[in-house]
Amino acid sequence: MKKLPARTMHFALPLALTSIMTFLVSGLSTLRAIGFVDGMLSRWMESWIASWILAFPIMLFLMPVMRRMLLRVIEQK
Repeated sequence: MKKLPARTMHFALPLALTSIMTFLVSGLSTLRAIGFVDGMLSRWMESWIASWILAFPIMLFLMPVMRRMLLRVIEQK
């Protein structure tokens, strides 16, 4: 299988992280809010998409900012 070029990492990492995190967090939040009821799965997916639409662009912007900030306080090898 052909791999993606290294230059795509700045896009692929936040895509993967926000997808998984918003999926899990929205699922837990939906479950706690409405419980296991009819339509829970569709409400979860609606919450997930809404969360991801917000989280992905924020992550794209904040990852480089946070990396620079953390480089100031974390010792490098």
